[in-house]
Amino acid sequence: MRTRPHVRRGAIPTSALALLVFTAAWAAPARADEPLFGFVYTTDLLPKGGMEVEQWLTYRWQKAYDQGTRAYSNLWQGRTEFSYGVTDAFQLSAYLNYNWNTAYLSNVERQTLPAEQFAGYSFDPNRRFNAQQFAGGSLEGIWRVLSPYTDPIGLAVLVEPSFGPNLFEFETRLILQKNFLDNRLVIAFNVTLDFEYRQIPGDPDAPPELEDSKRHWDAETDLNWSIAASYRFAPGWSFGGEFINEREFSNAPTFVNAKYATNSAYYVGPTLHYGGRNFFATLTFLYQLPLGQDFANPPPGLVRGGRNYADDFEKYRLRFKVGFYF
Repeated sequence: MRTRPHVRRGAIPTSALALLVFTAAWAAPARADEPLFGFVYTTDLLPKGGMEVEQWLTYRWQKAYDQGTRAYSNLWQGRTEFSYGVTDAFQLSAYLNYNWNTAYLSNVERQTLPAEQFAGYSFDPNRRFNAQQFAGGSLEGIWRVLSPYTDPIGLAVLVEPSFGPNLFEFETRLILQKNFLDNRLVIAFNVTLDFEYRQIPGDPDAPPELEDSKRHWDAETDLNWSIAASYRFAPGWSFGGEFINEREFSNAPTFVNAKYATNSAYYVGPTLHYGGRNFFATLTFLYQLPLGQDFANPPPGLVRGGRNYADDFEKYRLRFKVGFYF
């Protein structure tokens, strides 16, 4: 005769308890301060008094003629960040920035051209380029005006000045966020306006009456917009995608005057995020779509195969972030 197992009155069966724990973990929102994306910002901030150390590593590679030749172009960018929650709605961060660039015969004229970050460096267009730099520091403030958890939409404003050897940059960013499906689906939209000033040496081949013949500050304005979505498919794990358009304008500030437009490129790719109790990791891969434009030169200009290969654009980008809370 089969007998029913004895169940102590008031006890919860193990299977039911496991289901309850899993459901609670699934339904619990992700940490309200963890970055789900590699390139796109959200309105999620550290709580008041919260602190975080974060390390970024970005790899950008392949110019016009890398593939199938001896040519190559590799740019590694690192950022070390410390963030502090001044209030629940205001976060302050400090960064140290550093770069490493190697290049050889990879631009559209089959010549060596360093990345934009090394514009002030001397180089031979027919020889290999290899240089490292400490790019300086950045101070970033993010103020959240509206929260996606208590308001119809999240809204935040970012301001970030950067200072370095022969460099001054001032970035502003408008951040929008909307959550769906009990906060499992997050959609974010950014608009970025960035003014850059780089001091570069004079061109010895330029006529002496021109500014380019002397050491001078080169100015640029970047206007970028981006959208991203991420879905939490398991406790701690989120997967999504990012889409970015970057546009460059000569001179700064231009306030996006079309006559100063120089370059445009579009990037798209997947992003994977894991958030634990005291740390997180995010990995994003971007691929330049064949929609690039060169407004400053006659066609095809710096565009090959539909992609823009100006000094600040490449075919692929990979960004890894890891952070620790304390």
